[in-house]
Amino acid sequence: MIAGLGVDLCSISRMEKAVRSAYFVQRIFRPPEIAYARGKGKENLRAQAASFASAFAAREAFAKASGVSIYKVALSVYLERTNGVPSLVFPSEADFAADFAEGRKRAWVSLSHDGDYAVAAVVIEAFRNGVGVS
Repeated sequence: MIAGLGVDLCSISRMEKAVRSAYFVQRIFRPPEIAYARGKGKENLRAQAASFASAFAAREAFAKASGVSIYKVALSVYLERTNGVPSLVFPSEADFAADFAEGRKRAWVSLSHDGDYAVAAVVIEAFRNGVGVS
């Protein structure tokens, strides 16, 4: 069963300005997000900014879908891309992470960017005993 849906849009040009600050990057993003974005190439700040904007939008979209405060989400949840597939990671210390770790919920993430915007959509699916709840 769909338990939540969230969408967020982030300006890439605004993020491009913000990520020039190492303090901002270290405070807002987690090491896997930083490594992925920086892997776009030192000379390609625009591509880095698009990656950072997508990660930021994914967290915002998760907060909207789950009803969890963005402050709690920003300090714990992060975006990971495995073989190009985005997913959200929920560190065990987050008080809302148990449902995801124990398989009662799953978060689906879709990212895109075009022009000056990055968008993320998050769908939270709820399960009971391994079966979608109806």
